[in-house]
Amino acid sequence: MPCLDRRDLALLALRAGTGAVLMAHGTQKLFGWFGGGGLEQTAAGMEHMGFTPGRESAIAAGLGEAGGGALLALGLATPAAGAAAAGAMAGAVSVHAPAGFFAQGGGYEYPAFLGFTAAAIGLAGPGRYSVDHATGHCLNQPWTLALAFAGSALAAAAIVTKRARNRPDTTEE
Repeated sequence: MPCLDRRDLALLALRAGTGAVLMAHGTQKLFGWFGGGGLEQTAAGMEHMGFTPGRESAIAAGLGEAGGGALLALGLATPAAGAAAAGAMAGAVSVHAPAGFFAQGGGYEYPAFLGFTAAAIGLAGPGRYSVDHATGHCLNQPWTLALAFAGSALAAAAIVTKRARNRPDTTEE
């Protein structure tokens, strides 16, 4: 058995921590867990912020966060997981951008950090201690990486553009 590789352990810690934070944030939206509003409140908030239709937007955001986070934590379909989470965070950045950068003032610091971290994990790969590694990286291929990030970038751009047309001046999430 090979000795423990610090890089693989670091990727495991980064995936598990980032994935858990994203999962918690997404389940607040979808199920009202951890003090969240649940799907109906999130849908109403999404409509108010200009994301229409609200219910579908809430489901997409919640699944991008919770689903992307769960896949990141497991190290499963890592490029797609990183892209999904990064795309969901791009929508959150668009909400917080009018308030500036720092989170203490309602800015986009926190969702940007989560998005960049998720994207970096998707690009770096899951490491040895992952489901992707255990399955021979069948869902962690270069074409998967390119397709996942291209799809996520297009979806995020469409969502942010549509939101900007609907309500460009809100700073709520």
